[in-house]
Amino acid sequence: MKKLLTVLALSVAALAAHAADATCEAKAAEKKLAGAAKTSFVKKCLEDSGSLSCDAKATEKKLAGAAKTSFVTKCEKDAAVATSCETKAAEKKLAGAAKTSFVTKCEKDSAAAPAAAASK
Repeated sequence: MKKLLTVLALSVAALAAHAADATCEAKAAEKKLAGAAKTSFVKKCLEDSGSLSCDAKATEKKLAGAAKTSFVTKCEKDAAVATSCETKAAEKKLAGAAKTSFVTKCEKDSAAAPAAAASK
């Protein structure tokens, strides 16, 4: 069940990344940006939207080998948790500050759960 949820969360994240890429490209076109200015704008837009892939982030940080593998694994796990928390907030039909608060607490609780289990 956990594997299915992880796959589903990553699929949703990939679709969101594609949508964000199209949105960032459209914003760049509206601003009539080209060349390096467009590339820089789209890159920053994707980073701000959180849709830059984990692999791309690792490459940007110039990671390789075990360091890259470790970074990508943690990044994808964090993305799955964030997507899961966003999904739970949507199921509860939360919006605005209530949604933000719920997602923040959900992500914090998810990060604390493995530490608590390890200390037992």
